[in-house]
Amino acid sequence: MTVLTPGSTRTDRVRNGVVALLAIVQVVVAVMGGGAVAAAARENSSPLLVAGWAFAAWLPIYVGFLAYAVFQALPGQRSREVHRLTGWWMASSAAFNAAWVLAFGAGWLPLAQLLIIGVLVSIAVVFGRFSRVPADSGLERVVARGTVALYAGVTSMMMPVVTAATGVWIGLPGSGALAAIAAVVVLLAVTAIVSWAVISGTAVVPYAVGAVWTIVGIALNDPPDAVVIAGAIAIVIVIAATARRMGTAGYPVRAAWG
Repeated sequence: MTVLTPGSTRTDRVRNGVVALLAIVQVVVAVMGGGAVAAAARENSSPLLVAGWAFAAWLPIYVGFLAYAVFQALPGQRSREVHRLTGWWMASSAAFNAAWVLAFGAGWLPLAQLLIIGVLVSIAVVFGRFSRVPADSGLERVVARGTVALYAGVTSMMMPVVTAATGVWIGLPGSGALAAIAAVVVLLAVTAIVSWAVISGTAVVPYAVGAVWTIVGIALNDPPDAVVIAGAIAIVIVIAATARRMGTAGYPVRAAWG
């Protein structure tokens, strides 16, 4: 006979297991499919192409996600309302992410575009719901809030990168003046959205780090000068938004780390 943790339900245990399983699956898929993703990105390059080294941000995201999967399954965590509100969304983000790696690496960019939207929506819901509930411990700030915020920050800025690659795939120009102008407009527009998330959310430091890291990866990948300048402006805007959030928060630690 299976003994349930007091307060937990079978649904909690199923959710815990699904999150843990998909956390492992997405790491395995990323390791096996990373090379194909890089090749597809180069084949559909645009002024927003991210430098290869910038994908190193996914290492702490995946390690943190695995740590979160263990954390949310601990006896004292299984039945917490915050996990009930976010667990299935975390699972869906992992499923969408694994599918995205496979689709993008296979060159199915329109499908990959839809899948990364699924990733972003899923992780944005978790980020928003975490922002309404303070973390219970420093451990939770690291493995749950920090992981989700970093994941959300990177994915937010990866969205225009993938969209630009999809545009090239369908026949839009990937170089020249028109491509550079479009890249600048999109980059600054997404930066405005990211800054709003920083000003209104919590765990904004890892979120901003993820966003800035990705912007730096774009700006240092030899794009047109206009994109480099737009990238520099975007970095200043995100850092300024983070400083404003920290300076006006009633609880700076929670604003910074969740």
